[in-house]
Amino acid sequence: MEAIRKESTKINMSNFTKIQIKLASPEKIREWGTRRVGGQVIYGEVKKPETINYRTFKPEMDGLFCERIFGPTKDWECYCGKYRKLRYKGIVCDKCGVEVTTAKVRRERMGYIELAAPVAHIWFVKSVPSRIGLILNMNSKDLERVIYFAAYVVLDPGDTPLEKGQVLSDVEYEEYLQKYGNKFRVGMGAEAIKELLTEIDLEKLSKELRQELETANGQKKVKILKRLDVVEGLLKSGNRPEWMILEVLPVIPPELRPMVPLDGGRFAVSDLNDLYRRVINRNNRLKKLIELQAPEIIIRNEKRMLQEAVDALIDNGRRGTAVTGSNRRPLKSLSDLLKGKQGRFRQNLLGKRVDYSGRSVIVVNPELKLNQCGLPREMALELFKPFVMRRLVERKLAHNIKNAKRMVERMRPEVWDVLEEVIKDYPVLLNRAPTLHRLSIQAFYPVLAKGRAIEIHPMVCPPYNADFDGDQMAVHVPLSLAARAEAELIMASPYNILSPAHGKPLVAPHQDMVIGLFYLTLENPDARGRGKIFASYEEALMAYEVGELDIHAPIKIRYKGELRETTLGRVIFNSILPEDWEYVNEPQDKKALGNLVEACFKKKGYTATITLLDNMKELGFKWATKAGLTISVKDVEIPEEKNELIRRAEEEVESLNSRYELGLLTESERYQQIVNLWNSVTDTITEKIRSNMNPFNHLYMMTISGARGNIQQMRQLAGMRGLMADPSGRIIEFPIIHNFREGLSVVEYFISTHGARKGSTDTALRTADSGYLTRRLIDVAQEVIVEEKDCGDTEGIYVYPLKEGEDIIEPLSKRILYRISAEDVIDPNTGEVIVRANEPIDDEKAKKIESAEIERVRVFSVLSCKSKRGVCAKCYGINLATNKLVDVGEAVGVIAAQSIGEPGTQLTLRTFHTGGVAVEDITQGLPRVEELFEARKPKGQAIMSEVSGTVKIEESRGINYIYIIDDNVEKARYQIPYGAKIRVQNGDKVVPGTPLTEGPLNPHEILRIKGVEEAERYLVDEVKKVYISQGVDLHDKHIELIVRRMLQKVRVDDPGDTDLIIGNLVDMYEFEELQDWAIRNNLKPPRGKRVLLGITRASLATDSFLAAASFQETTRVLTEAAVKGKIDTLSGLKENVIIGNLIPAGTGFPSYRNVEVERVEEPGEEVSLEDIRLTQ
Repeated sequence: MEAIRKESTKINMSNFTKIQIKLASPEKIREWGTRRVGGQVIYGEVKKPETINYRTFKPEMDGLFCERIFGPTKDWECYCGKYRKLRYKGIVCDKCGVEVTTAKVRRERMGYIELAAPVAHIWFVKSVPSRIGLILNMNSKDLERVIYFAAYVVLDPGDTPLEKGQVLSDVEYEEYLQKYGNKFRVGMGAEAIKELLTEIDLEKLSKELRQELETANGQKKVKILKRLDVVEGLLKSGNRPEWMILEVLPVIPPELRPMVPLDGGRFAVSDLNDLYRRVINRNNRLKKLIELQAPEIIIRNEKRMLQEAVDALIDNGRRGTAVTGSNRRPLKSLSDLLKGKQGRFRQNLLGKRVDYSGRSVIVVNPELKLNQCGLPREMALELFKPFVMRRLVERKLAHNIKNAKRMVERMRPEVWDVLEEVIKDYPVLLNRAPTLHRLSIQAFYPVLAKGRAIEIHPMVCPPYNADFDGDQMAVHVPLSLAARAEAELIMASPYNILSPAHGKPLVAPHQDMVIGLFYLTLENPDARGRGKIFASYEEALMAYEVGELDIHAPIKIRYKGELRETTLGRVIFNSILPEDWEYVNEPQDKKALGNLVEACFKKKGYTATITLLDNMKELGFKWATKAGLTISVKDVEIPEEKNELIRRAEEEVESLNSRYELGLLTESERYQQIVNLWNSVTDTITEKIRSNMNPFNHLYMMTISGARGNIQQMRQLAGMRGLMADPSGRIIEFPIIHNFREGLSVVEYFISTHGARKGSTDTALRTADSGYLTRRLIDVAQEVIVEEKDCGDTEGIYVYPLKEGEDIIEPLSKRILYRISAEDVIDPNTGEVIVRANEPIDDEKAKKIESAEIERVRVFSVLSCKSKRGVCAKCYGINLATNKLVDVGEAVGVIAAQSIGEPGTQLTLRTFHTGGVAVEDITQGLPRVEELFEARKPKGQAIMSEVSGTVKIEESRGINYIYIIDDNVEKARYQIPYGAKIRVQNGDKVVPGTPLTEGPLNPHEILRIKGVEEAERYLVDEVKKVYISQGVDLHDKHIELIVRRMLQKVRVDDPGDTDLIIGNLVDMYEFEELQDWAIRNNLKPPRGKRVLLGITRASLATDSFLAAASFQETTRVLTEAAVKGKIDTLSGLKENVIIGNLIPAGTGFPSYRNVEVERVEEPGEEVSLEDIRLTQ
């Protein structure tokens, strides 16, 4: 395959906009291995299988590591040692033929092997469908038999009834030979196939296929379309079909398949060397046999072995058993080097190990500011070593760099002062794996810490999902000025307070801080000093300090010029709020504190919010300490009514059982009623615990404040554990009556173990599944970037409240929040305009719209966006992380994928069983999300009506039929599968898309029957329902963005007068452009239908072959791309990461590229980042 090569094509490697992949012609492969130096031409043919001389350890001439072909192993030194040193640069040694140059050319220079017989490239033989097979119209079994010398192929039928390209077995060949003698010519192996391919006239074949297409149908039509696709691909790219057969085999540079000496005189050798060696050995043997004019059968066998050796080199194990090394392990071929997680794409190109990084265990440091982190001194010294060395020389503390290096390594005292100076105002990045969303990497200013642990601020734990039970974090140092500016101005933790997934603050008080603030703001009517009146806050504080006043006592106090009925604790709490903030006079639990942070951010901005957060942290920890909360078994108070409730329930169970024995109940009714009964008893007991608890009970305080634990755990401690599920998920009808304070009986303990084990296994499985889902989502959405301010769309989409049956599970106000309205929204009661068209909808407006009882609102959405590649800012709306209109260049696709994927581990895995005999499985949680995004046909799908009319249900021989009748004419008839529940009744009116039976709908059917908008709405709503059911907050726009990508392709039904091919998938906007072009030129426009692709298929259908190859099925993607000569325009993120460019998003967005960081520096002045100015 043709690659862009530095030496042969002399192009500017840092400045190209497109990459093309093509088939390499034999001439091209020879050109890669041939170099002209001075007046000499050096040919790179590898003739010997030897690698290095076992005595001298120097490369063998003409072998796989030959210095003449690939370049010297030592800088500026030829093989024989005649020329050494830089002054001989570019000279070719007259003795050994090696050019005097740097050793790094051994990473770039290629060689080649002249094959004694042509060999087929296995990718084009074994791919599905086989490309060579399609061109020759030969099935892949026959093609393989010919290539591997098991059958003959007719090359020239002469005047016999045989056909050109016909495959004959040995027996058939013998028969025809006797019948016709030498009137026809046959061949075997890749040579014969090459001859057939060379004779093909692609243009003529293309015309013939297009003519055949007009009359063909069924399977034949499908085959012709596949052939036409390959032929057109070859024609457009300028590839020749015979290039799929190799005459010359390229040899990759030796440094990319190295031999590394180990201790004890042994070598670690790359597997490729073994595979190349086999090819060269067999090739040389074949050359000899041909020279000796050996019998045909021996030569054939050797050619077959050569073919197999080349197959193993290119893709070991693709055909037959894999070639194994000395330890019975399959050798890694060229294809294996690209494939999978350990392959070149994913291991080395999409992610690289970086210098200036370190990792350590994390501990909390409550004294840090929100934008600080503690770095261990030794780690900081190592990370900033070059900076420290430079500063030491600048300050004349060291004479030169070598001296400075020694000082740093010996950790001399003066080094620490310099280090302090260097790290002041120098941000570092902290990352905690797994990096599930962008908040898992943030920037902080380092503070030197004693010890060897990294210290972090307690409030940044939620975005990182970190705790202090041994978690580790990695530190990275941004080096360039631009990277530093980005770290400080974009990635710094104070700028990442709101979650990009739902717009609520992630950085908020939790655990100890919550309990401290909750304790501080509680009120106790019986506390000491109640009812007293104080003239000022200071006076009340004095009373508290001398023990006259309790912090929780209700008092009257003059605060900020007003007399208030409150508690001293609440006054203390209000003293940390922004200056003109409304007085807060209720207990502050976790939710209230979160809302407070959010409100502060929206009204006062970043600075005030950071101050508030740090104050909350100080106050929270202080009062959590002062409260001295402890818990003991005594705090677990069991409700007195419990025993009575259980006794009654047991009597009820007995009566249900006796009714069942009398035959008054079926087994499933009895089971269901017992389960419902115990569930209601458990709920009653839970309610009793809630109402009986003393608000100052420490255990209860933790629960209701949201600091730790929930009411379900309280129930298990003080109430009863309730019903448990067995391993299959079926609920066991015997409840666990005891709680943890009373202790469980042996049977109860045994029943409990099922759930506990299932919980652990579920979590492990869920993590892997969720990670894979995130990877697919990222891949499908990665190229969606905010391309422009406004795409010109005026339609938008209608948004309704989200309903489950008749219940509203998400109100309209939440669904329209953070979007831009597409129309004036008018209050039907008062006639006032709540929101004007093109205005963003904020909290206040959304609540007004809801209270005006408006049914639906038309807003702009990415689903209706007209932008060609990405989306526009108007359709996307507000960026949830900043609460402002999204910037052009924002990588919204990746944000959407991370927002959907990150909570994936919280979704349940299991399919719930309702129990009893009739087991109905409802796919829920993660599997349901996957089913929707992969657009799979759901299990037990509902039958939908395709027409309008009236329902008539009839039964015939035990099978139900539903007829749809309109004006006494039967329009449609549906047979109902056994066991399906019918949703409609006789006489019901239905419209296209009405479900006739219970069950999930098939999104492909919705698209076909009801159209694109309904399919989009169904997918968004269904995904949203799963997340809501698990209590996960997620904005619709993220789901919409993924759904937009799933519906981006059109399947061509009729190409019209364009060169499209029927059945091919084309991007929707390209298709529309082609239609417009055809109409403008008075040609017949193409016709097609929108198709719904699952996220995996949508990722692989992307225009970029680099992005698709690095996702999945690498060899298949590259095979197809090479045949068609695909051009990658490098417009997405992955392709640019792969080739090492800046990504075209964020600060790397094309229109921001020419923003330069400029130093503004007065003479003799230190430069800090405040002085750096961004100039356009």
